[in-house]
Amino acid sequence: MLKLKRARRIAAAIFFLLVTLLFLDFTGVAHLWLGGLAKIQLVPAILAVNVIIIVVLAGLTLLFGRVYCSVICPLGVMQDGISFVSGKRKRKKNRFRYSGAVSWLRYAVLGLFILAPVAGIPVVFAFLDPYSAYGRIAANIFTPVYRWGNNLLAWFAERADSYAFYSTDVWIKSWIVFGATVLTLVLVGILAWRNGRAYCNTVCPVGTFLGFLSRVSLFSPAFDTEKCTRCGVCAGNCKSSCIDSKRMTIDRSRCVVCFNCLDKCKFGAMKYERRKLGKAATPLTETTAKAQDGGLTRPAFLSIAGLFAVTHILKAQQLHVDGGLAVIEKKKRPGRKTAVIPPGAQSLRNMNDHCTACQLCVSACPNHVLRPSGKLSTLMQPEMTYEDGYCRPECTECSQVCPAGAIRPVTVPGKTGIAIGQAVWIRENCIVNTDGVQCNACRRNCPTGAIMLVARDPEPGDSLKIPAVDKELCIGCGACEHLCPARPFSAIYVEGYTRHHEV
Repeated sequence: MLKLKRARRIAAAIFFLLVTLLFLDFTGVAHLWLGGLAKIQLVPAILAVNVIIIVVLAGLTLLFGRVYCSVICPLGVMQDGISFVSGKRKRKKNRFRYSGAVSWLRYAVLGLFILAPVAGIPVVFAFLDPYSAYGRIAANIFTPVYRWGNNLLAWFAERADSYAFYSTDVWIKSWIVFGATVLTLVLVGILAWRNGRAYCNTVCPVGTFLGFLSRVSLFSPAFDTEKCTRCGVCAGNCKSSCIDSKRMTIDRSRCVVCFNCLDKCKFGAMKYERRKLGKAATPLTETTAKAQDGGLTRPAFLSIAGLFAVTHILKAQQLHVDGGLAVIEKKKRPGRKTAVIPPGAQSLRNMNDHCTACQLCVSACPNHVLRPSGKLSTLMQPEMTYEDGYCRPECTECSQVCPAGAIRPVTVPGKTGIAIGQAVWIRENCIVNTDGVQCNACRRNCPTGAIMLVARDPEPGDSLKIPAVDKELCIGCGACEHLCPARPFSAIYVEGYTRHHEV
């Protein structure tokens, strides 16, 4: 039994570290080799209609119980880590107690999770999906820390004349999303610190859904009634609070198969065995049982921000200069009527129907184009903005990493023919009109040749020229907007399309 627990812990640690690496990596190597780990998460697989993954995960649950929650789900493994640290710090044995299931809350959250996309409220769906919640934690909290650490190593490497590390830009892509992410981490962290898997078995809709299947799993923990002394050690170490040692019952719908009960039982009264046909199964815990001291209680708002802090971090400062002489004013985002979404997203409707706001595409974007949306209707979903870069024709990273089908895979040749928006010229911002000097930055940098220069003045002579956009050739890549020298707003910007089309 000890081997089972060790094997589960090792497998969980491997999955957790590799999934986290998908969000931390800024070189693109991890996505090339490990991108499939995001696609085996349950909710993205359902949205992408990945039948094979859905069948495999359902089969695993029917065979072995909720191993998905204890091994594959990164948010679940993170809670185990927080609970483990809490137990070591408190130095308290048998710190959990049996607690009856709060069924009305579990099913209400599951119903809300299912109905939210239908009702056009994808933000609720995104908040409740455990994989996406962890993705935002990794992308918005872990990633800046990781990159600051990398920049610190790059600083030392540079002084040692080494190119083993190189610095990368670090910034908060959306303060609204960052605040929501911190709130999620604090709430989940508090529940894990105090009550182990309380979030998984009371709030998480994926846990509730898999709980239906795990009720009838072929293998599951069970009591040996002849050996059990009802000492309560199994219940005291059950982080799911689903073992009632007095009645010798286990609520299999909440059990995450962590094997703590098997490891701690000194009498060998707990077994993980195949349920025999024709033999009555261990009865489920009554959902109306009253929660005891170790059950789900009202959480005290404790700070756990120091758990993932690192020391001696040097923040890389980005200096915006022109030849070392003049400061260049940072660009501001234009007010777009329609958001620009990546090639492969197909339409705003497809994005809203499939995106779980895990922000893996935001982390993977090497051009710093994708940002989480701050609008309520599309909160935390990716949208494109071109202040710090543009969507290069040769880059298809976001379409390759999306696990939910919100951004469909595209090829490099195919991407150059997908129109995601159209460039719009703003006369009063153009330096041809404001400064009276000729500029052809937008025409020179347009990869599709969609911009030409025409005479500004109808009279013959040496007239200054202004840009004109060919709607049939423009794909909305944002090169013109990003490279326009006008400040603080570009003289040309991209207005998004609600539905993409080929040019």
